[in-house]
Amino acid sequence: MESREELLLELKTIEKWEKDQNGIWFWERIGRLPFKLLDKITPAFVQKKISVLLDELGQYVQTGGQYLTQEKYILTKLEKVSKQTITEVKDVSHLPLTTMDTVSADLRANRSKIATLQGATTGVGGIFTLAVDIPMLLGLSLKTLQEIAITYGYDPNERQERVFIVKCLQYVSADIVGKQAILKELSAFYYRNTETKQEMISQLQGWREVVYTYRDQFGWKKLLQMVPVAGIIFGAFTNRSMVNDIAEAGIMLYKKRRIIDRLEQSREEVK
Repeated sequence: MESREELLLELKTIEKWEKDQNGIWFWERIGRLPFKLLDKITPAFVQKKISVLLDELGQYVQTGGQYLTQEKYILTKLEKVSKQTITEVKDVSHLPLTTMDTVSADLRANRSKIATLQGATTGVGGIFTLAVDIPMLLGLSLKTLQEIAITYGYDPNERQERVFIVKCLQYVSADIVGKQAILKELSAFYYRNTETKQEMISQLQGWREVVYTYRDQFGWKKLLQMVPVAGIIFGAFTNRSMVNDIAEAGIMLYKKRRIIDRLEQSREEVK
């Protein structure tokens, strides 16, 4: 297991990453501009698909819905890398961070490749296939975050973990103020503030804002996918970028949580 000094060093690395996230890439800012205009020309069935996302995400927070992932696949990967017997998620919490990092990095690369292929495939038909692409990308994003949660020893079958996952999803597409607010909310998980955590779960009854923010990321993608075939390139690039960013955020935020848990545990042991 890592020493206290090693854990603090890892924590500083993550905190530096958080500060680097306090800006929106220039193209992301511009990418949100055409969305209101594009809404007016978007086919009704695409709008309907986006509305369905709202209900699906709400169901995910409450019950896990159709997006709950199979944990056995991740546990097997962790077992292979660590060469230890792992039968359930709670066994993962005792593994070295290096093992967790290795498996999560592999997951990030793998899921980014899947997103690339998915984006290229749905880009063939232009804007009309976006109705298929958005729900598929949301599903892949949620499953990727769940797999990362398991990799760091947290069980997405628990409702509070699903709230944390949705917050990770929201963090990626938030602006500077939004990112700071979300990090403050996530501190309830880091430092086990039960009252604040329950308040955050209650606030997610208004989870529609998460999907609307997530939806805004498709501004330029929708515009460029209006050109059939050319949408293959744009779809592949955008999907890969989004899933890669989501996986990176999930890794950093869950790793931070595991580090703080271990630092808290070491303090308790000293007492």
